[in-house]
Amino acid sequence: MKAFTQLDGLVCPIDRANVDTDAIIPKQFLKSIKRSGFGPYLFDEWRYTDHGEPGMDCSKRPLKKDFVLNQSRYKGAQILLARDNFGCGSSREHAPWAIEDYGFQVVIAPSFADIFFGNCYKNGILPIVASAAIVDQLFRECAAQKGYRLRVDLETQTVRNPAGEWFEFDITPHRKHCLLNGLDEIALTLQYADEIRAFEARHKAAQPWLFA
Repeated sequence: MKAFTQLDGLVCPIDRANVDTDAIIPKQFLKSIKRSGFGPYLFDEWRYTDHGEPGMDCSKRPLKKDFVLNQSRYKGAQILLARDNFGCGSSREHAPWAIEDYGFQVVIAPSFADIFFGNCYKNGILPIVASAAIVDQLFRECAAQKGYRLRVDLETQTVRNPAGEWFEFDITPHRKHCLLNGLDEIALTLQYADEIRAFEARHKAAQPWLFA
């Protein structure tokens, strides 16, 4: 997992509440567990006019031109701006995989579904909870200004707009440490690899019949 410290990124707005994980990555794409290759299918049913299936060449598929991901002004966006209850529905981890694979590193919303919220941290995405008033302001500014960017600083836990206005966000010390250092749950465990091996050696010596 890549470490996250700061991001000065283009913002893409998804102005819908209750965006569920089936909208983020539809069920037919859940057959793979490789964690990569899901970006082209992000918001598949909203993004394309045809029905998507795994293995399709998305560069040749017909686009819904009014959907934000298909608009040139949002090309290369790294910050996703959303409404209430983002990531609701099933607990599929493919949803943050698709978001990260597309290129988004931060999601800002007034609220998130709990499981999706936790899965973001496990996959190097920073989910930021902001008040409805702040999110409303960000949507207005994003609509009014082409190329609208935000600066996200995890160390100071702040988000700053082009006018220099900023707001703070909360994050637990453990999750902050993991993102700053690029540590997922496997990497956290491997930090104790020597202690685990030493325990296994003692366990084998004390109870050898378990290993016969």
